Amino acid sequence: MSTSTATPAPSPTAAVLVIGNEILSGRTKDANLPHIAEKLAGIGIRLREARVVPDVEEEIVAALDALRGRYGHVFTTGGIGPTHDDITSACVAKAFGVPLERNAEAVARLERHYGDPSKLNEARLRMANIPAGATLIDNPISAAPGFRIGNVYVMAGVPNIMQAMLDGILPQLEGGPELHARTVACALAEGQIAADLGALQDRYPDLEIGSYPYFRNGFFGVSLVLRGTDETRVAAATEELAGIVLRLGGTPNVTVGTKG
Repeated sequence: MSTSTATPAPSPTAAVLVIGNEILSGRTKDANLPHIAEKLAGIGIRLREARVVPDVEEEIVAALDALRGRYGHVFTTGGIGPTHDDITSACVAKAFGVPLERNAEAVARLERHYGDPSKLNEARLRMANIPAGATLIDNPISAAPGFRIGNVYVMAGVPNIMQAMLDGILPQLEGGPELHARTVACALAEGQIAADLGALQDRYPDLEIGSYPYFRNGFFGVSLVLRGTDETRVAAATEELAGIVLRLGGTPNVTVGTKG
């Protein structure tokens, strides 16, 4: 009787599309990308690409079309507020070839949030314009919802609102194998360890091995990060790497995770 070893299913993938002139101008520092990356990694979804585009329709649509066809999930941030430059919803509708509609449930949520009908002006009602066929993403902070259509999740750009929206999305996502990480930090220069590190990567092609130099308290050093879904392989490669550091005259500081 023959036996075979099943190939592990590939990890789900994702991309992030950050939308907004204020990010590209440097006026606003994006805090959403690292948060999304960390949360996705925690459920086994690999963030493979991030793009930042201005508030320009053709550029948003082109980016959406490219990313949603390549990755399992696409998360957008920004451009769903009440002002003239908040054009994300209309751009998503165009990318999917569906009309942009005044969503009755979104209107109801805004009505409950504002209470006084006089406060729910036309500008605020723009936040209830949703592509036809989309499902709403809860916004427990300011009520104006995000939405999902296909494999695209459209969220606010304000960090605390985006985080609340993402918290509601995550339980609905099918994750993949847990990603294990270890860090070997040492006071060696990258040039000293580069050749051995490349050879180690060749021996462990299933792992991601990255080199991140630092300068702390007047001293140079490097954090060598190993990531993979097979914890045994990550541990074995980490042990080899610590031995390499010792051989080269360094002192390896091994930690679980990516800090070091």
